[in-house]
Amino acid sequence: MWRRSFSSSTAATTATLKGKKWDALIIGGGHNGLTAAAYLARGGLSVAVLERRHVIGGAAVTEELVPGFKFSRCSYLQSLLRPSVIKELELGKHGLKLLKRNPSSFTPCLDGRYLLLGPDKDLNHSEISKFSLADAQAYPRYESQLESFCKFMDLVLDSPPPESVHHKSSINEKLKNKIQNSVFWASCLRQVSSLGQKDMVNFMDLLLSPASKVLNNWFETDVLKATLATDAVIGSTASVHTPGSGYVLLHHVMGETDGERGIWSYVEGGMGSISKAIGNAAIEAGAHVVTNAEVSRLLIENTSTVCGVTLADGTEVHSSIVLSNATPYKTFMELVPNDILPDDFVRAIKHSDYSSATTKLNVAVDKLPEFRCCKLDHPHAGPQHVGTIHIGSESMEEIHSACQDAVNGVPSRRPVIEMTIPSVLDKTISPPGKHVINLFVQYTPYKPLDGDWQDHDYRESFAQKCFKLIDEYAPGFSTSIIGYDMLTPPDLEREIGLTGGNIFHGAMGLDSLFLMRPAKGWSNYKTPLRGLYLCGSGAHPGGGVMGAPGRNAARLVLQEVGERT
Repeated sequence: MWRRSFSSSTAATTATLKGKKWDALIIGGGHNGLTAAAYLARGGLSVAVLERRHVIGGAAVTEELVPGFKFSRCSYLQSLLRPSVIKELELGKHGLKLLKRNPSSFTPCLDGRYLLLGPDKDLNHSEISKFSLADAQAYPRYESQLESFCKFMDLVLDSPPPESVHHKSSINEKLKNKIQNSVFWASCLRQVSSLGQKDMVNFMDLLLSPASKVLNNWFETDVLKATLATDAVIGSTASVHTPGSGYVLLHHVMGETDGERGIWSYVEGGMGSISKAIGNAAIEAGAHVVTNAEVSRLLIENTSTVCGVTLADGTEVHSSIVLSNATPYKTFMELVPNDILPDDFVRAIKHSDYSSATTKLNVAVDKLPEFRCCKLDHPHAGPQHVGTIHIGSESMEEIHSACQDAVNGVPSRRPVIEMTIPSVLDKTISPPGKHVINLFVQYTPYKPLDGDWQDHDYRESFAQKCFKLIDEYAPGFSTSIIGYDMLTPPDLEREIGLTGGNIFHGAMGLDSLFLMRPAKGWSNYKTPLRGLYLCGSGAHPGGGVMGAPGRNAARLVLQEVGERT
């Protein structure tokens, strides 16, 4: 089945693509595009996925960048993938294997102390008590409150937003739309009622407040607050003091692994194994997945109706339904012909926030880092190596200072680094005794004022700055490096197709979520062009390896197709 349905864009494949009219085409073989393909194919539609690169997965991809070392090149942890997607597509059967991390977090301090956190409540109490008994007692209540908020979010994540109809519609269509929206809001009201007024006020406070305010109201220990605050700024240009950063904190803890809330995991074989499992599910259902098939233009008829796409080699592939897993900017500013979309829509997409401050370093090492604060002198993995290692995050002010450097146009002098070592648990991705290390680094502006990311020396200087910062906590780390790969914001844009290098396909501020994502009035995956839908992270509910945009968009398409027949 894989050999029949997964292929590169050869002459034979091109003939297959243009030799029929497909029920649906999907632009981009990232995890959301593959998810949409799986649901559409399972719904009986003929589906072709068109991926620009030589490998499927988009940002959820595994690549051998150093011989013998397989890296999760962009995204590097799993938790947000919706349980409904895992269950409905039977991803376990298709090869998905999650490796839980316990403990899940390690923050070393330069003064010789450290903080371990994870799913073990006794461990958390013991570790936090080293800094503050009051914080140790407050932490379970903090986790419990976030968990209750996450339950409230489940309805929102797994449903299309209650958008109004756009095109000229019949009375029946308008009535059906009103009923569906009323059902959604009624469900929300029931959830609000179950929370109660006090918790609902706390929920609104979390959504609207800076993460620093939220965490200061809960805790007194700098290192604990800083460790938690990284979830509020990860992947964004925001500071811990930015209003609304509390929501990003919630966004990053509302996932789960095997039913356990807030538990992040590695994926055996790297993050590309998620995309491969979803791709296998799509192919089993009959979808056709093609790599090296770059879409250069959408085909439009009657000025407002999609009828297919044109590939970079000039091949025309026809379908009355196209789902785009590309960013909103790429989709509407680069793939849609000029002067077709409404002016107000174009302005909204063009001026959305695609800024990024993220750089990813993928490092191959010949030994595990030995952290000074752990006072260990042996090569074997310890609890400090299992989870996310927070470097340069001992206080929220330290994170804010790193952010301010980027605001002033230069990479952080002391970057905020999330280090993970998946090879501690996953023995399939590195040679024996050697390890794969992911460094997720902030803050790095897209266009720094003091240099150019295309300058080899400038790039090397920043990478060495990151390595030397790690050396402060783990002496000798720099000398253990065999090789590395670096993706700055412009690299993420060029290689992976992320406009501006933004890993979420657009900022996750409160002004660009839910009914406002990607633009006001167009939140339910439909677009001003008939037959064109968004199915990527630029649509609701946003970024991360969730699968929710792909699933929601596909279900909407299947509903509309069913109504026509």
